[in-house]
Amino acid sequence: MFTTINKYLSLVKFAHTIFAMPFALIGYCMAVTIGGGAFSWLTFGLVILCMVFARSAAMAFNRWLDVDIDKLNPRTAKREIPAGIISKSNAMVFIIANCVLFVATTWFINKICFFLSPIALLVVLGYSYTKRFTALCHMVLGVGLSLAPIGAYLAVTGQFATLPVLVSCLVLCWVSGFDIIYSLQDEAFDKSQHLNSIPAWLGLRGALHFSEALHVIAAALVITIGIYGRFHWLYWIGAVVFMSMLVSQHMLVKPNDLSRINIMFMTTNGIASVVFAVFAIADMLVLA
Repeated sequence: MFTTINKYLSLVKFAHTIFAMPFALIGYCMAVTIGGGAFSWLTFGLVILCMVFARSAAMAFNRWLDVDIDKLNPRTAKREIPAGIISKSNAMVFIIANCVLFVATTWFINKICFFLSPIALLVVLGYSYTKRFTALCHMVLGVGLSLAPIGAYLAVTGQFATLPVLVSCLVLCWVSGFDIIYSLQDEAFDKSQHLNSIPAWLGLRGALHFSEALHVIAAALVITIGIYGRFHWLYWIGAVVFMSMLVSQHMLVKPNDLSRINIMFMTTNGIASVVFAVFAIADMLVLA
């Protein structure tokens, strides 16, 4: 039983939930402290479940769809489906179950979340096709993860608002930027298989510049959110740490040295998201 669970947790890289989940919590806290929504443990739990179900469906679908590509890539050949650890049919059952659970969970939140749930699934599942026709696939991934804060805000208030939209734009630029860096290691493979990516299109150096531009925009959005939301000193501590992490990953990874990409991808960005969320939420709860 535990072995099977671990296989599926590995399939969806459950640890990577650390990237979007903190921003979902920021969106939820904004809805309660700034948006005038009422705190509810039930709604909070449902938001967490939605995050888990949607992300699990998206990640598993990506692995299911790309199985033939992953078999050819030495970096990905040992993933669960191409390695035969999980069959394609079982993976599809897992995907469908998570999609159904996601939509069902939104039903218990509110009508707007329920009616928008198919669109959210279309975005997060559709990302997996994009590398087949556009180098901007990284941006689509960013859009998928950017749904977390605004979705959490909608779950509480049932309304859109400028501040959570700005946070979603921040997530979009941040995630797209670090996904471009992560994909640098597949530049040659993507070209050989006629797959689209920013590194395959612009080369290693050009891709890094593209990523840098996105992270400059992300930093500008961090500052804009702080000013527009009238946050206090706790927020700005988290903002400084977050922006420092943006700078550090571009110092870690160079066109002629990709050896520290994994450190950048998980450690640096994991610290950035958690620390930023902790200080932003603390600011809203303690100093509001």
